[in-house]
Amino acid sequence: MTRKDETRLLLLAGMFLAAGAFAGHLWRGGDARMVFIGAAVPALAFLLVSVLWQALGVKADQFLLPPVAVFSYTSLVFLYRLYPEYAFRQFFWLLAGLVFLFLTTRLFTRYRWLSEYKYIYGLMGAFALITPIFFGVEQGGAKSWLDFRFFHLQPSEFVKILLVLFLASFLSENKVILTRGTHSVLGLTLPGSREWGPLIGMWGISLILLVFQRDLGTALIYFGTFLAMVYVATARVLYITSGLALFTAGGALSYLLFDHVRQRVNIWLLNPYNFIELGDREYNQAYQVIQSLFAVGAGGLTGAGLGAGYPRFIPAVHTDFIFAAIIEEAGLMGGLGIVLLYVIFVYRGLKVALEARDDFSKLLASGLTALMGLQAFIIIAGVTKLLPLTGVTLPFISYGGSSLVANFIILGILIVISHEARSHER
Repeated sequence: MTRKDETRLLLLAGMFLAAGAFAGHLWRGGDARMVFIGAAVPALAFLLVSVLWQALGVKADQFLLPPVAVFSYTSLVFLYRLYPEYAFRQFFWLLAGLVFLFLTTRLFTRYRWLSEYKYIYGLMGAFALITPIFFGVEQGGAKSWLDFRFFHLQPSEFVKILLVLFLASFLSENKVILTRGTHSVLGLTLPGSREWGPLIGMWGISLILLVFQRDLGTALIYFGTFLAMVYVATARVLYITSGLALFTAGGALSYLLFDHVRQRVNIWLLNPYNFIELGDREYNQAYQVIQSLFAVGAGGLTGAGLGAGYPRFIPAVHTDFIFAAIIEEAGLMGGLGIVLLYVIFVYRGLKVALEARDDFSKLLASGLTALMGLQAFIIIAGVTKLLPLTGVTLPFISYGGSSLVANFIILGILIVISHEARSHER
């Protein structure tokens, strides 16, 4: 099996990057050689990964890497347009992410041994989440970052991988009992505490720690992934409705306890322009949403053109609100193109899960895919005021090294699962 389709799509994605880099250079100027290198190196790096996979006989899905390439190129183009210094940092994080992607596909070819260490993942995840509470720095109302002087690291981005590994291991081991149940309550068969205890414990620890960090956007992603994987494992609607009830109760409690959660919900439910007359903190929260709505409205169908919009009026435009900048300058068609690529990525990820040969692989692939899809949906919905703003990154596009590297590791795991499944096809 060759990877010609993947290579052709990567070449097309490279042409997209070249056009974006050329347009950015015409608008911003600067050293043309640096712009050329900034575009050529990532394009060649993606092609090199594809060529190496072909040489090594990797038989994984060919339509996972090209959408990620387009996401990464979109990130570089818009970050260069907005803040060149962030584009420069993202350039190196992207190369580091590709290295981790390739290493993941080579070091974890026999990945099933990962299912044997589920409680270690739980302990590692809890430790990684506890550390920022005592030694972390606060950004955007969330205390979830560790300051290493030269760069910041967000442990929760890597904990999400550990969480999916734990859930895939535990659910695959207890799938039959969780599905059929061992106790009858009001005519409903439910599993016992022995089966649910560790699962709820891991979920509860993660959620409580994230509440202490006040990073509720990540907690929402964790919880949504938890529900998705439980449904994939059991197909029981009862668990989903119970989980949604718990989430509703937790959301109401968070609204009462945390000011920044209450502000974001109020801005979502009420007219954000009403907050202009309030204090500075409330106004700053509403200001970003107002400017985001202005940017989305100004983009129209085809956009103002790269460099012709005013997305820098949004303070966090390079992270949480980069999708608003894309819509303003690439239009509704550009924004829908990005959404469609995320849909394609999720579809291919779920296809990998369907092709997997055992329960652990199916749950791992579906969990990682659900995680990526939920994260993209939550931040896009927040930027467009469909949901309260939660402050998470848009996968592969928003500026952020921790998120980028973690997402490439997730892609690597999906590639490994797909390769293993297709290697045993007759």
